[in-house]
Amino acid sequence: MEDRRLRAGEHPLRRILAAWLLVCVLLVAVSMQNILLGRFPDPDDVLRLVQVRDLLAGQSWFDLKQHRIDPTGTVPMHWSRLVDIPLLVVIGGLTPLLGQPLAELVGVVLVPLLALLVSMLFVGRMAWRLFDVETAGLACLAMGFLALLVFQFQPLRIDHHGWQICAVIGAMWAINGRTGWKGGALAGLAVALGIAISLELLPIAALFGAVLALRWLRDAKQRFWLVGYLQSLAISLAVIFAATRGFADLALYCDALTLPHIGFFAIAAGGVTALSLLPRLPWPIVVVGLGMAGLAGIAAFGLASPQCLRTPFGALDPLLRDYWYANVLEGRPIWDQPALVYPQLLQIVGGFAIAIHLWRKAEGWKRGWWSDYVLVFAGTLLLGLFVWRSMAFASVMAALPLGYLLKRGLEAFRRMERPLQRIGVILGMALVLIPSAPYLAAQRLLASTGGSDVGGIGMSSCDLFDSADALGRLDTATIFAPLDIGPAILQRSPHAVVATGHHRAELAMKDVITAFTGTPEDARPIIERHGARYLVMCTDLVEPDIYVKRGGDGSLASALRDGTPPDWLEPVDLDTPETFRIWRVRPE
Repeated sequence: MEDRRLRAGEHPLRRILAAWLLVCVLLVAVSMQNILLGRFPDPDDVLRLVQVRDLLAGQSWFDLKQHRIDPTGTVPMHWSRLVDIPLLVVIGGLTPLLGQPLAELVGVVLVPLLALLVSMLFVGRMAWRLFDVETAGLACLAMGFLALLVFQFQPLRIDHHGWQICAVIGAMWAINGRTGWKGGALAGLAVALGIAISLELLPIAALFGAVLALRWLRDAKQRFWLVGYLQSLAISLAVIFAATRGFADLALYCDALTLPHIGFFAIAAGGVTALSLLPRLPWPIVVVGLGMAGLAGIAAFGLASPQCLRTPFGALDPLLRDYWYANVLEGRPIWDQPALVYPQLLQIVGGFAIAIHLWRKAEGWKRGWWSDYVLVFAGTLLLGLFVWRSMAFASVMAALPLGYLLKRGLEAFRRMERPLQRIGVILGMALVLIPSAPYLAAQRLLASTGGSDVGGIGMSSCDLFDSADALGRLDTATIFAPLDIGPAILQRSPHAVVATGHHRAELAMKDVITAFTGTPEDARPIIERHGARYLVMCTDLVEPDIYVKRGGDGSLASALRDGTPPDWLEPVDLDTPETFRIWRVRPE
Protein backbone atom coordinates (compact mmCIF):
# COMPACT_ATOMS: atom_id res chain seq x y z
CA MET A 1 0.00 0.00 0.00
CA GLU A 2 1.29 3.45 -0.94
CA ASP A 3 2.37 5.56 2.01
CA ARG A 4 0.86 9.03 1.74
CA ARG A 5 3.35 10.32 4.29
CA LEU A 6 6.09 10.05 1.63
CA ARG A 7 4.35 12.61 -0.61
CA ALA A 8 6.41 15.60 0.44
CA GLY A 9 4.89 19.00 -0.18
CA GLU A 10 1.35 17.81 -0.89
CA HIS A 11 -1.38 19.70 0.94
CA PRO A 12 -4.82 18.43 -0.15
CA LEU A 13 -6.56 20.59 2.43
CA ARG A 14 -5.75 23.74 0.47
CA ARG A 15 -7.33 22.39 -2.71
CA ILE A 16 -10.35 21.13 -0.81
CA LEU A 17 -10.90 24.49 0.89
CA ALA A 18 -10.41 26.34 -2.40
CA ALA A 19 -13.05 24.17 -4.09
CA TRP A 20 -15.40 24.62 -1.13
CA LEU A 21 -15.04 28.41 -1.16
CA LEU A 22 -15.67 28.55 -4.91
CA VAL A 23 -18.79 26.39 -4.64
CA CYS A 24 -19.97 28.43 -1.63
CA VAL A 25 -19.66 31.67 -3.61
CA LEU A 26 -21.70 30.16 -6.45
CA LEU A 27 -24.38 28.78 -4.12
CA VAL A 28 -24.74 32.02 -2.16
CA ALA A 29 -24.90 34.05 -5.38
CA VAL A 30 -27.59 31.82 -6.88
CA SER A 31 -29.55 31.77 -3.59
CA MET A 32 -29.17 35.45 -2.75
CA GLN A 33 -32.76 36.42 -3.49
CA ASN A 34 -34.11 33.59 -1.35
CA ILE A 35 -31.65 34.47 1.43
CA LEU A 36 -32.70 38.12 1.48
CA LEU A 37 -36.40 37.24 1.38
CA GLY A 38 -36.09 34.36 3.85
CA ARG A 39 -37.66 31.90 1.40
CA PHE A 40 -36.72 28.36 2.43
CA PRO A 41 -36.46 25.54 -0.14
CA ASP A 42 -38.87 23.26 1.72
CA PRO A 43 -41.41 23.48 4.57
CA ASP A 44 -39.27 21.03 6.58
CA ASP A 45 -36.43 23.58 6.64
CA VAL A 46 -38.81 26.16 8.08
CA LEU A 47 -40.03 23.79 10.76
CA ARG A 48 -36.43 22.89 11.65
CA LEU A 49 -35.77 26.57 12.43
CA VAL A 50 -38.97 26.69 14.51
CA GLN A 51 -37.73 23.67 16.47
CA VAL A 52 -34.36 25.32 17.17
CA ARG A 53 -36.09 28.54 18.24
CA ASP A 54 -38.20 26.60 20.73
CA LEU A 55 -35.07 24.95 22.10
CA LEU A 56 -33.34 28.31 22.54
CA ALA A 57 -36.49 29.66 24.17
CA GLY A 58 -36.31 27.02 26.90
CA GLN A 59 -38.04 23.90 25.60
CA SER A 60 -36.46 20.78 27.10
CA TRP A 61 -33.77 19.00 25.08
CA PHE A 62 -35.72 15.76 25.50
CA ASP A 63 -39.10 17.32 24.67
CA LEU A 64 -39.46 16.51 20.99
CA LYS A 65 -43.03 17.73 20.71
CA GLN A 66 -44.08 20.66 18.55
CA HIS A 67 -46.61 22.32 20.82
CA ARG A 68 -48.01 24.68 18.17
CA ILE A 69 -49.05 21.91 15.78
CA ASP A 70 -52.48 20.53 16.68
CA PRO A 71 -52.52 22.16 20.15
CA THR A 72 -55.46 19.99 21.17
CA GLY A 73 -53.27 16.88 20.77
CA THR A 74 -49.62 18.07 20.59
CA VAL A 75 -47.44 16.37 17.98
CA PRO A 76 -44.27 14.42 18.91
CA MET A 77 -41.78 15.06 16.10
CA HIS A 78 -39.71 12.16 14.73
CA TRP A 79 -36.71 14.39 14.02
CA SER A 80 -33.38 13.99 15.78
CA ARG A 81 -31.77 16.60 17.99
CA LEU A 82 -28.45 15.85 16.25
CA VAL A 83 -29.40 18.11 13.34
CA ASP A 84 -30.37 20.87 15.77
CA ILE A 85 -26.89 20.97 17.34
CA PRO A 86 -24.95 22.96 14.67
CA LEU A 87 -27.86 25.39 14.29
CA LEU A 88 -28.09 25.70 18.06
CA VAL A 89 -24.36 26.44 18.35
CA VAL A 90 -24.27 29.03 15.56
CA ILE A 91 -27.54 30.81 16.33
CA GLY A 92 -27.20 30.59 20.10
CA GLY A 93 -23.57 31.68 19.98
CA LEU A 94 -24.13 34.65 17.66
CA THR A 95 -27.40 35.96 19.13
CA PRO A 96 -25.70 37.94 21.95
CA LEU A 97 -23.42 39.55 19.34
CA LEU A 98 -25.72 40.08 16.36
CA GLY A 99 -29.25 39.76 17.70
CA GLN A 100 -31.54 36.84 16.94
CA PRO A 101 -32.70 37.78 13.38
CA LEU A 102 -29.17 38.24 12.03
CA ALA A 103 -27.85 35.24 13.98
CA GLU A 104 -30.58 33.09 12.41
CA LEU A 105 -29.69 34.40 8.96
CA VAL A 106 -26.04 33.50 9.45
CA GLY A 107 -27.00 30.10 10.83
CA VAL A 108 -29.35 29.06 8.03
CA VAL A 109 -26.78 30.10 5.40
CA LEU A 110 -23.63 28.80 7.10
CA VAL A 111 -24.72 25.43 8.50
CA PRO A 112 -25.61 23.78 5.14
CA LEU A 113 -22.31 25.03 3.72
CA LEU A 114 -20.44 23.52 6.68
CA ALA A 115 -22.14 20.18 5.98
CA LEU A 116 -20.91 20.53 2.40
CA LEU A 117 -17.38 21.13 3.69
CA VAL A 118 -17.51 17.97 5.82
CA SER A 119 -18.56 15.92 2.80
CA MET A 120 -15.84 17.53 0.66
CA LEU A 121 -13.20 16.67 3.25
CA PHE A 122 -14.16 12.99 3.03
CA VAL A 123 -14.26 12.99 -0.79
CA GLY A 124 -11.05 15.01 -1.09
CA ARG A 125 -9.09 12.80 1.29
CA MET A 126 -10.14 9.67 -0.61
CA ALA A 127 -9.24 11.25 -3.95
CA TRP A 128 -5.84 12.30 -2.60
CA ARG A 129 -5.11 8.84 -1.31
CA LEU A 130 -6.13 7.12 -4.54
CA PHE A 131 -4.82 9.70 -7.01
CA ASP A 132 -3.23 13.07 -6.21
CA VAL A 133 -3.84 16.57 -4.88
CA GLU A 134 -5.22 17.93 -8.14
CA THR A 135 -7.78 15.14 -8.43
CA ALA A 136 -8.81 15.81 -4.82
CA GLY A 137 -9.62 19.42 -5.67
CA LEU A 138 -11.43 18.50 -8.89
CA ALA A 139 -13.53 15.83 -7.15
CA CYS A 140 -14.64 18.42 -4.59
CA LEU A 141 -15.35 20.89 -7.38
CA ALA A 142 -17.46 18.27 -9.15
CA MET A 143 -19.65 18.08 -6.04
CA GLY A 144 -20.72 21.65 -6.72
CA PHE A 145 -22.12 20.62 -10.10
CA LEU A 146 -24.10 17.58 -9.00
CA ALA A 147 -27.62 19.01 -8.85
CA LEU A 148 -29.02 16.59 -6.27
CA LEU A 149 -26.09 17.33 -3.96
CA VAL A 150 -26.11 21.11 -4.17
CA PHE A 151 -29.85 21.15 -3.55
CA GLN A 152 -29.27 19.48 -0.18
CA PHE A 153 -26.35 21.79 0.70
CA GLN A 154 -27.69 25.12 -0.56
CA PRO A 155 -28.15 28.03 1.87
CA LEU A 156 -31.39 27.75 3.90
CA ARG A 157 -31.49 23.95 3.39
CA ILE A 158 -31.15 23.22 7.09
CA ASP A 159 -33.14 19.99 7.30
CA HIS A 160 -31.41 16.65 7.83
CA HIS A 161 -30.63 15.44 4.30
CA GLY A 162 -27.23 17.12 3.99
CA TRP A 163 -26.00 15.52 7.20
CA GLN A 164 -27.21 12.12 5.98
CA ILE A 165 -25.01 12.55 2.91
CA CYS A 166 -22.09 13.34 5.23
CA ALA A 167 -22.75 10.09 7.10
CA VAL A 168 -22.73 7.98 3.92
CA ILE A 169 -19.55 9.42 2.44
CA GLY A 170 -17.95 9.43 5.90
CA ALA A 171 -18.54 5.68 6.18
CA MET A 172 -17.06 5.20 2.70
CA TRP A 173 -13.98 7.17 3.74
CA ALA A 174 -13.66 5.10 6.91
CA ILE A 175 -13.47 1.78 5.07
CA ASN A 176 -10.74 3.30 2.91
CA GLY A 177 -8.46 3.22 5.96
CA ARG A 178 -5.59 0.95 6.87
CA THR A 179 -6.67 -0.70 10.13
CA GLY A 180 -9.54 -3.19 10.08
CA TRP A 181 -11.27 -2.77 13.43
CA LYS A 182 -10.64 0.99 13.65
CA GLY A 183 -11.85 1.65 10.11
CA GLY A 184 -14.94 -0.47 10.65
CA ALA A 185 -15.66 1.27 13.95
CA LEU A 186 -15.43 4.70 12.31
CA ALA A 187 -17.80 3.54 9.57
CA GLY A 188 -20.17 2.22 12.25
CA LEU A 189 -20.11 5.57 14.03
CA ALA A 190 -20.86 7.44 10.79
CA VAL A 191 -23.77 5.15 9.92
CA ALA A 192 -25.09 5.32 13.50
CA LEU A 193 -25.21 9.10 13.28
CA GLY A 194 -27.07 8.80 9.98
CA ILE A 195 -29.60 6.29 11.35
CA ALA A 196 -30.19 8.43 14.44
CA ILE A 197 -30.92 11.35 12.12
CA SER A 198 -33.31 9.30 9.98
CA LEU A 199 -34.15 5.62 9.52
CA GLU A 200 -33.78 6.22 5.79
CA LEU A 201 -30.19 5.09 6.31
CA LEU A 202 -31.14 1.57 7.42
CA PRO A 203 -30.68 0.20 3.86
CA ILE A 204 -27.30 1.96 3.73
CA ALA A 205 -26.34 0.29 7.03
CA ALA A 206 -27.17 -3.09 5.51
CA LEU A 207 -25.22 -2.19 2.38
CA PHE A 208 -22.01 -1.39 4.27
CA GLY A 209 -22.48 -4.51 6.39
CA ALA A 210 -22.75 -6.65 3.24
CA VAL A 211 -19.62 -5.08 1.71
CA LEU A 212 -17.59 -5.68 4.87
CA ALA A 213 -18.93 -9.24 5.09
CA LEU A 214 -17.58 -9.82 1.57
CA ARG A 215 -14.18 -8.60 2.77
CA TRP A 216 -14.32 -11.31 5.42
CA LEU A 217 -15.23 -13.95 2.83
CA ARG A 218 -12.37 -12.85 0.57
CA ASP A 219 -9.85 -12.97 3.40
CA ALA A 220 -10.49 -14.14 6.97
CA LYS A 221 -7.90 -11.65 8.20
CA GLN A 222 -10.29 -8.89 7.09
CA ARG A 223 -13.08 -10.05 9.42
CA PHE A 224 -12.46 -7.34 11.99
CA TRP A 225 -13.76 -4.68 9.58
CA LEU A 226 -17.27 -6.11 10.02
CA VAL A 227 -16.77 -6.79 13.73
CA GLY A 228 -15.68 -3.21 14.41
CA TYR A 229 -18.48 -1.85 12.22
CA LEU A 230 -21.29 -3.68 14.01
CA GLN A 231 -19.87 -3.19 17.50
CA SER A 232 -19.48 0.54 16.94
CA LEU A 233 -22.88 0.80 15.27
CA ALA A 234 -24.68 -0.83 18.20
CA ILE A 235 -22.80 1.07 20.91
CA SER A 236 -23.05 4.42 19.09
CA LEU A 237 -26.80 4.03 18.56
CA ALA A 238 -27.31 3.32 22.27
CA VAL A 239 -25.25 6.36 23.30
CA ILE A 240 -26.95 8.65 20.77
CA PHE A 241 -30.39 7.43 21.83
CA ALA A 242 -29.65 8.16 25.49
CA ALA A 243 -28.14 11.56 24.69
CA THR A 244 -30.82 12.83 22.31
CA ARG A 245 -34.01 10.97 23.14
CA GLY A 246 -33.67 10.06 26.80
CA PHE A 247 -35.79 7.48 28.56
CA ALA A 248 -38.89 9.47 29.49
CA ASP A 249 -40.70 8.51 26.28
CA LEU A 250 -39.99 4.91 25.24
CA ALA A 251 -42.97 4.55 22.90
CA LEU A 252 -42.26 2.23 19.96
CA TYR A 253 -42.33 4.57 16.98
CA CYS A 254 -41.65 3.02 13.58
CA ASP A 255 -40.23 6.17 11.97
CA ALA A 256 -37.41 6.94 14.42
CA LEU A 257 -34.70 5.17 16.38
CA THR A 258 -36.10 3.10 19.27
CA LEU A 259 -34.80 0.42 21.63
CA PRO A 260 -35.78 -2.50 19.33
CA HIS A 261 -33.57 -1.04 16.59
CA ILE A 262 -30.66 -0.88 19.03
CA GLY A 263 -31.43 -4.43 20.15
CA PHE A 264 -31.29 -5.68 16.57
CA PHE A 265 -27.81 -4.27 16.00
CA ALA A 266 -26.60 -5.38 19.44
CA ILE A 267 -27.65 -9.00 18.80
CA ALA A 268 -26.15 -8.96 15.30
CA ALA A 269 -22.91 -7.48 16.66
CA GLY A 270 -22.74 -10.09 19.42
CA GLY A 271 -23.26 -12.96 17.00
CA VAL A 272 -20.67 -11.67 14.53
CA THR A 273 -18.16 -11.02 17.32
CA ALA A 274 -18.56 -14.59 18.60
CA LEU A 275 -18.14 -15.95 15.07
CA SER A 276 -14.95 -13.94 14.56
CA LEU A 277 -13.36 -15.50 17.67
CA LEU A 278 -13.69 -19.05 16.36
CA PRO A 279 -10.82 -20.76 14.51
CA ARG A 280 -10.67 -20.16 10.76
CA LEU A 281 -13.87 -21.52 9.19
CA PRO A 282 -14.80 -22.48 5.60
CA TRP A 283 -16.62 -19.65 3.84
CA PRO A 284 -20.00 -21.49 3.66
CA ILE A 285 -19.95 -21.83 7.45
CA VAL A 286 -19.13 -18.13 7.77
CA VAL A 287 -22.07 -17.25 5.51
CA VAL A 288 -24.42 -19.40 7.61
CA GLY A 289 -23.08 -17.88 10.83
CA LEU A 290 -23.50 -14.32 9.58
CA GLY A 291 -27.00 -15.13 8.36
CA MET A 292 -27.96 -16.61 11.74
CA ALA A 293 -26.70 -13.50 13.55
CA GLY A 294 -28.79 -11.30 11.28
CA LEU A 295 -31.89 -13.49 11.57
CA ALA A 296 -31.59 -13.54 15.37
CA GLY A 297 -31.54 -9.74 15.38
CA ILE A 298 -34.55 -9.56 13.04
CA ALA A 299 -36.47 -12.07 15.18
CA ALA A 300 -35.84 -10.05 18.32
CA PHE A 301 -36.86 -6.85 16.55
CA GLY A 302 -40.03 -8.49 15.23
CA LEU A 303 -41.01 -9.75 18.67
CA ALA A 304 -40.41 -6.35 20.30
CA SER A 305 -42.13 -4.26 17.61
CA PRO A 306 -44.04 -6.41 15.09
CA GLN A 307 -45.90 -3.36 13.79
CA CYS A 308 -42.59 -1.94 12.53
CA LEU A 309 -41.67 -4.84 10.26
CA ARG A 310 -43.20 -2.88 7.39
CA THR A 311 -42.23 0.62 6.29
CA PRO A 312 -43.24 3.58 8.49
CA PHE A 313 -45.72 4.67 5.81
CA GLY A 314 -47.18 1.19 5.38
CA ALA A 315 -50.01 1.90 7.83
CA LEU A 316 -50.71 5.41 6.53
CA ASP A 317 -54.39 6.30 6.16
CA PRO A 318 -55.47 5.85 2.50
CA LEU A 319 -56.73 9.45 2.40
CA LEU A 320 -53.31 10.77 3.44
CA ARG A 321 -51.55 8.44 1.04
CA ASP A 322 -53.69 9.64 -1.86
CA TYR A 323 -53.79 13.39 -1.13
CA TRP A 324 -50.42 13.95 0.55
CA TYR A 325 -47.82 11.16 0.40
CA ALA A 326 -48.38 10.37 -3.29
CA ASN A 327 -47.65 14.02 -4.08
CA VAL A 328 -44.27 14.14 -2.28
CA LEU A 329 -42.19 13.68 -5.44
CA GLU A 330 -38.84 13.28 -3.69
CA GLY A 331 -40.10 10.11 -2.04
CA ARG A 332 -41.34 8.62 -5.31
CA PRO A 333 -39.40 6.40 -7.77
CA ILE A 334 -37.53 7.63 -10.84
CA TRP A 335 -40.42 6.92 -13.22
CA ASP A 336 -42.65 9.40 -11.39
CA GLN A 337 -40.14 12.26 -11.74
CA PRO A 338 -40.17 15.07 -14.36
CA ALA A 339 -37.94 14.78 -17.44
CA LEU A 340 -35.42 17.26 -15.99
CA VAL A 341 -34.01 14.58 -13.67
CA TYR A 342 -32.81 12.31 -16.47
CA PRO A 343 -29.74 14.38 -17.42
CA GLN A 344 -28.88 14.42 -13.70
CA LEU A 345 -29.27 10.64 -13.58
CA LEU A 346 -27.08 10.30 -16.67
CA GLN A 347 -24.35 12.26 -14.88
CA ILE A 348 -24.49 9.84 -11.93
CA VAL A 349 -24.58 6.77 -14.17
CA GLY A 350 -21.55 8.19 -15.98
CA GLY A 351 -19.75 8.40 -12.64
CA PHE A 352 -20.71 4.79 -11.96
CA ALA A 353 -19.30 3.69 -15.32
CA ILE A 354 -16.02 5.46 -14.55
CA ALA A 355 -15.90 3.74 -11.14
CA ILE A 356 -16.25 0.36 -12.88
CA HIS A 357 -13.42 1.35 -15.26
CA LEU A 358 -11.20 2.28 -12.30
CA TRP A 359 -11.97 -1.04 -10.62
CA ARG A 360 -11.12 -3.02 -13.74
CA LYS A 361 -7.76 -1.33 -14.23
CA ALA A 362 -6.78 -1.22 -10.54
CA GLU A 363 -4.11 -3.48 -9.08
CA GLY A 364 -3.11 -4.61 -5.61
CA TRP A 365 -5.04 -3.21 -2.64
CA LYS A 366 -6.73 -0.63 -4.87
CA ARG A 367 -8.57 -3.33 -6.82
CA GLY A 368 -10.24 -4.65 -3.68
CA TRP A 369 -11.10 -1.17 -2.51
CA TRP A 370 -12.58 -0.15 -5.86
CA SER A 371 -14.71 -3.30 -5.87
CA ASP A 372 -16.13 -2.19 -2.50
CA TYR A 373 -16.66 1.31 -3.87
CA VAL A 374 -18.53 0.00 -6.90
CA LEU A 375 -20.75 -2.18 -4.70
CA VAL A 376 -21.69 0.70 -2.39
CA PHE A 377 -22.20 2.97 -5.41
CA ALA A 378 -24.44 0.36 -7.06
CA GLY A 379 -26.49 -0.03 -3.88
CA THR A 380 -27.07 3.71 -3.51
CA LEU A 381 -27.93 3.99 -7.20
CA LEU A 382 -30.49 1.19 -6.93
CA LEU A 383 -31.99 2.75 -3.79
CA GLY A 384 -32.23 6.12 -5.54
CA LEU A 385 -34.19 4.61 -8.42
CA PHE A 386 -36.97 3.67 -5.98
CA VAL A 387 -36.72 6.69 -3.63
CA TRP A 388 -35.54 9.67 -5.65
CA ARG A 389 -34.17 11.75 -2.77
CA SER A 390 -31.83 8.85 -1.94
CA MET A 391 -30.14 9.46 -5.30
CA ALA A 392 -28.21 12.18 -3.43
CA PHE A 393 -26.20 9.34 -1.84
CA ALA A 394 -25.29 8.05 -5.30
CA SER A 395 -24.45 11.63 -6.31
CA VAL A 396 -21.80 12.01 -3.63
CA MET A 397 -20.37 8.64 -4.66
CA ALA A 398 -20.14 9.94 -8.25
CA ALA A 399 -17.95 12.90 -7.25
CA LEU A 400 -14.76 10.86 -6.89
CA PRO A 401 -14.82 9.18 -10.34
CA LEU A 402 -15.98 12.43 -11.95
CA GLY A 403 -12.99 14.17 -10.36
CA TYR A 404 -10.75 11.55 -11.98
CA LEU A 405 -12.44 12.18 -15.35
CA LEU A 406 -11.92 15.94 -15.04
CA LYS A 407 -8.25 15.35 -14.25
CA ARG A 408 -7.89 13.26 -17.39
CA GLY A 409 -9.64 16.00 -19.34
CA LEU A 410 -7.24 18.63 -18.02
CA GLU A 411 -4.27 16.45 -18.92
CA ALA A 412 -5.62 16.09 -22.46
CA PHE A 413 -6.22 19.86 -22.66
CA ARG A 414 -2.62 20.56 -21.67
CA ARG A 415 -1.26 18.16 -24.28
CA MET A 416 -3.30 19.56 -27.15
CA GLU A 417 -2.08 22.49 -29.20
CA ARG A 418 -4.91 23.00 -31.70
CA PRO A 419 -7.63 25.45 -30.52
CA LEU A 420 -10.49 23.31 -31.85
CA GLN A 421 -9.26 20.29 -29.90
CA ARG A 422 -9.06 22.35 -26.73
CA ILE A 423 -12.54 23.73 -27.31
CA GLY A 424 -13.81 20.16 -27.72
CA VAL A 425 -12.26 19.14 -24.40
CA ILE A 426 -13.76 22.18 -22.65
CA LEU A 427 -17.22 21.44 -24.06
CA GLY A 428 -16.92 17.81 -22.99
CA MET A 429 -15.95 18.78 -19.45
CA ALA A 430 -18.80 21.32 -19.33
CA LEU A 431 -21.25 18.62 -20.39
CA VAL A 432 -19.99 16.39 -17.57
CA LEU A 433 -20.44 19.18 -15.02
CA ILE A 434 -23.73 20.63 -16.33
CA PRO A 435 -25.54 17.81 -18.16
CA SER A 436 -28.93 19.52 -17.85
CA ALA A 437 -27.81 22.61 -19.80
CA PRO A 438 -28.82 21.34 -23.29
CA TYR A 439 -32.19 20.15 -21.97
CA LEU A 440 -32.90 23.47 -20.23
CA ALA A 441 -31.89 25.44 -23.32
CA ALA A 442 -34.17 23.37 -25.54
CA GLN A 443 -37.00 23.60 -23.03
CA ARG A 444 -36.72 27.39 -22.96
CA LEU A 445 -36.68 27.63 -26.76
CA LEU A 446 -39.68 25.35 -27.15
CA ALA A 447 -41.70 26.62 -24.19
CA SER A 448 -45.04 28.19 -24.95
CA THR A 449 -46.16 31.43 -23.39
CA GLY A 450 -48.94 29.66 -21.52
CA GLY A 451 -48.62 27.79 -18.26
CA SER A 452 -50.27 26.65 -15.12
CA ASP A 453 -51.67 29.15 -12.64
CA VAL A 454 -50.43 27.09 -9.73
CA GLY A 455 -46.99 26.03 -8.58
CA GLY A 456 -44.61 25.75 -5.67
CA ILE A 457 -44.05 28.27 -2.89
CA GLY A 458 -41.22 29.95 -4.82
CA MET A 459 -43.52 30.52 -7.84
CA SER A 460 -46.52 31.72 -5.84
CA SER A 461 -47.75 35.29 -5.93
CA CYS A 462 -49.09 35.12 -2.36
CA ASP A 463 -45.69 36.15 -0.92
CA LEU A 464 -46.08 33.45 1.71
CA PHE A 465 -43.43 34.40 4.27
CA ASP A 466 -44.19 38.14 4.40
CA SER A 467 -47.91 37.40 4.38
CA ALA A 468 -47.48 34.95 7.25
CA ASP A 469 -45.58 37.70 9.05
CA ALA A 470 -48.65 39.92 8.72
CA LEU A 471 -50.68 37.34 10.64
CA GLY A 472 -48.80 38.45 13.74
CA ARG A 473 -51.09 41.49 13.87
CA LEU A 474 -53.98 39.21 14.81
CA ASP A 475 -54.65 37.99 18.34
CA THR A 476 -52.76 34.74 18.95
CA ALA A 477 -54.95 31.79 17.99
CA THR A 478 -55.07 28.47 16.16
CA ILE A 479 -55.18 28.78 12.36
CA PHE A 480 -56.75 26.25 10.04
CA ALA A 481 -54.58 26.16 6.90
CA PRO A 482 -53.36 23.75 4.21
CA LEU A 483 -50.48 21.53 5.30
CA ASP A 484 -47.66 23.07 3.25
CA ILE A 485 -48.03 26.63 4.53
CA GLY A 486 -48.28 25.62 8.20
CA PRO A 487 -44.51 25.82 8.88
CA ALA A 488 -44.28 29.35 7.47
CA ILE A 489 -47.13 30.45 9.76
CA LEU A 490 -45.32 28.92 12.74
CA GLN A 491 -42.04 30.62 11.81
CA ARG A 492 -43.37 34.09 11.03
CA SER A 493 -46.16 34.42 13.61
CA PRO A 494 -47.01 33.38 17.19
CA HIS A 495 -50.03 31.39 16.02
CA ALA A 496 -50.59 27.63 16.14
CA VAL A 497 -51.78 25.53 13.19
CA VAL A 498 -53.93 22.43 13.07
CA ALA A 499 -51.48 20.36 10.99
CA THR A 500 -48.40 20.36 8.80
CA GLY A 501 -47.13 17.70 6.41
CA HIS A 502 -45.78 15.42 9.15
CA HIS A 503 -47.41 12.03 9.44
CA ARG A 504 -47.37 11.66 13.23
CA ALA A 505 -50.21 14.20 13.26
CA GLU A 506 -52.17 11.79 11.09
CA LEU A 507 -55.61 12.53 12.52
CA ALA A 508 -55.13 16.29 12.31
CA MET A 509 -53.80 15.99 8.75
CA LYS A 510 -56.83 13.93 7.81
CA ASP A 511 -59.12 16.57 9.28
CA VAL A 512 -57.45 19.32 7.22
CA ILE A 513 -57.80 17.36 3.99
CA THR A 514 -61.36 16.28 4.78
CA ALA A 515 -62.43 19.84 5.59
CA PHE A 516 -60.98 21.42 2.45
CA THR A 517 -62.28 18.70 0.12
CA GLY A 518 -65.68 18.47 1.81
CA THR A 519 -68.62 20.83 1.72
CA PRO A 520 -68.57 24.02 3.84
CA GLU A 521 -71.32 22.54 6.01
CA ASP A 522 -69.25 19.44 6.75
CA ALA A 523 -66.05 21.43 7.22
CA ARG A 524 -67.36 23.78 9.91
CA PRO A 525 -67.61 21.24 12.78
CA ILE A 526 -64.13 19.94 11.96
CA ILE A 527 -62.63 23.42 12.13
CA GLU A 528 -64.47 24.27 15.34
CA ARG A 529 -63.44 20.96 16.95
CA HIS A 530 -59.81 22.07 16.66
CA GLY A 531 -60.61 25.45 18.18
CA ALA A 532 -59.42 27.33 15.08
CA ARG A 533 -60.36 31.03 15.06
CA TYR A 534 -58.93 31.81 11.62
CA LEU A 535 -58.74 30.10 8.26
CA VAL A 536 -55.94 30.91 5.81
CA MET A 537 -55.30 29.77 2.25
CA CYS A 538 -52.75 30.65 -0.44
CA THR A 539 -54.87 30.05 -3.52
CA ASP A 540 -52.18 29.59 -6.20
CA LEU A 541 -50.25 26.73 -4.60
CA VAL A 542 -50.40 23.10 -5.69
CA GLU A 543 -52.01 21.77 -2.50
CA PRO A 544 -55.24 23.84 -2.66
CA ASP A 545 -55.44 23.05 -6.38
CA ILE A 546 -55.41 19.33 -5.53
CA TYR A 547 -58.21 19.89 -3.01
CA VAL A 548 -60.29 21.75 -5.59
CA LYS A 549 -59.79 19.10 -8.27
CA ARG A 550 -60.54 16.20 -5.94
CA GLY A 551 -63.30 17.88 -3.93
CA GLY A 552 -65.13 19.40 -6.88
CA ASP A 553 -67.10 22.62 -7.23
CA GLY A 554 -69.00 22.08 -4.00
CA SER A 555 -65.91 21.82 -1.81
CA LEU A 556 -64.76 24.37 0.75
CA ALA A 557 -61.46 24.77 -1.12
CA SER A 558 -63.31 25.62 -4.34
CA ALA A 559 -65.51 28.18 -2.58
CA LEU A 560 -62.50 29.85 -0.95
CA ARG A 561 -60.50 29.93 -4.18
CA ASP A 562 -63.41 31.41 -6.13
CA GLY A 563 -64.02 34.12 -3.53
CA THR A 564 -67.40 32.78 -2.38
CA PRO A 565 -66.77 31.71 1.23
CA PRO A 566 -69.62 30.44 3.42
CA ASP A 567 -71.35 32.99 5.63
CA TRP A 568 -69.66 31.62 8.78
CA LEU A 569 -66.33 32.93 7.49
CA GLU A 570 -65.63 36.67 7.74
CA PRO A 571 -62.87 38.07 5.47
CA VAL A 572 -59.92 39.73 7.24
CA ASP A 573 -57.87 42.35 5.39
CA LEU A 574 -54.21 42.56 6.43
CA ASP A 575 -53.03 44.17 3.18
CA THR A 576 -51.60 40.89 1.88
CA PRO A 577 -51.61 39.84 -1.80
CA GLU A 578 -55.00 38.91 -3.20
CA THR A 579 -53.99 35.25 -3.40
CA PHE A 580 -53.21 35.10 0.35
CA ARG A 581 -56.67 35.07 1.91
CA ILE A 582 -57.63 35.21 5.58
CA TRP A 583 -61.00 34.62 7.21
CA ARG A 584 -62.19 34.81 10.80
CA VAL A 585 -64.41 31.92 11.93
CA ARG A 586 -67.67 33.40 13.19
CA PRO A 587 -68.89 31.67 16.37
CA GLU A 588 -72.28 29.99 16.17
